Amino acid sequence: MQDFSRLLDRLASSGLDFVIVGGYAAVTYGSSMVTRDLDICTDLSNETIEKLRRILADWNPRHRMTPDKLPFLEFPLSGPVHNLYLQTDVGVIDILSSILGVGDFPRLRQSAEDIQIGDHVFHIIALDDLISSKEALGREKDLLAAKELRAIAVKQKKRDRS
Repeated sequence: MQDFSRLLDRLASSGLDFVIVGGYAAVTYGSSMVTRDLDICTDLSNETIEKLRRILADWNPRHRMTPDKLPFLEFPLSGPVHNLYLQTDVGVIDILSSILGVGDFPRLRQSAEDIQIGDHVFHIIALDDLISSKEALGREKDLLAAKELRAIAVKQKKRDRS
């Protein structure tokens, strides 16, 4: 079972600096796509990895892309790490250090928008950056999402001009 609100609340309460990206970001902009994981982008330094271990420790985090689901609390021992694909007891979270078609965390963070979800304000990938990332991925589902997000962007611009 996915509990994105618990994951987001825990991440925000920890003080981790991150940007929401991927399907969850698309949904917050009004996309009808379904997402099964939470994607975030952050600086994956050794310090951040240790912080993530503390944040997720009581939710049994494990690497979901390894055949034997290695425990995240033990692996990797140290960096450099570019992406983490984790399964936890409250849901799947993908932690990325850069976004294809857009750039690395500092670039994303610079253009991110702020949104209120529950008690927290979160940084979310800018709509134009999200469209660029979906197009750069090039998978059929991402290209369909980009098309829908472009339509959402047009509606937003019309609304902003009114």
